[in-house]
Amino acid sequence: MSSSARRLPAAALAFALVVGAAVPASAAETADEAAQLAKSAPTVAARSDRVEHYGYGTVPSAQQIAGWSIAVLPDGRGLPPGSGTVDHGADVYAQQCAACHGTFGEGEGRFPKLVSDSKLTGDQPTKTVGNYWPYATTLWDYINRAMPFPAPHSLSADDVYAITAYVLNLANIVPENFVADRESLPKVKMPNRHGFILLDPRPDTADKECMAHCRTPDEVKITSTAEGKDLTPRTAGPLDEMQSP
Repeated sequence: MSSSARRLPAAALAFALVVGAAVPASAAETADEAAQLAKSAPTVAARSDRVEHYGYGTVPSAQQIAGWSIAVLPDGRGLPPGSGTVDHGADVYAQQCAACHGTFGEGEGRFPKLVSDSKLTGDQPTKTVGNYWPYATTLWDYINRAMPFPAPHSLSADDVYAITAYVLNLANIVPENFVADRESLPKVKMPNRHGFILLDPRPDTADKECMAHCRTPDEVKITSTAEGKDLTPRTAGPLDEMQSP
């Protein structure tokens, strides 16, 4: 042992020995260790009647699938039993929502507003539940799956119905005696219900895939680019100095 090794504390020497022992000396040793790990890993017998089954995992139960199947469609499909009033929603909202969204949906800090008099036709419109969202059922779905922020998916169905009713009332969409449930909520007519375009009207997005007598790649020629036409906004970063090939 050299004099420098003798000067190392005993703990440092022990650490060096452990680290050295943990590093495989060759690729053969690495492969051998991998084989040993593979032998010790738990496996599930593969079934020949399942395509592309790799011998692990189990078939989910109906209860497990139901736990993840929480999407609500615009027509109300997926809404659970239950109901909630505007008054009850005010109480639950005060406890679970007001800290972020304000007492009357005006928003706190950087958290989004739920209610606003802003018009979508303005220069800088504020998009809220009342003036932008097309379906009331989407509001129930979002609250149920994502709110409250610290503990999402923790509210009961009745509480979600109540908060939904309260927010819709704040936006002057439903009256104070409104009761939200799986029957009434899909019937709510949101102000921006018809403000979304389902089909893109731009002609260059409606082309159908060519299936016969198509051009070959050699026939396609690029005759013009956007370079020099001031079509792309300049940035403040290195992209300004990038040159086209």
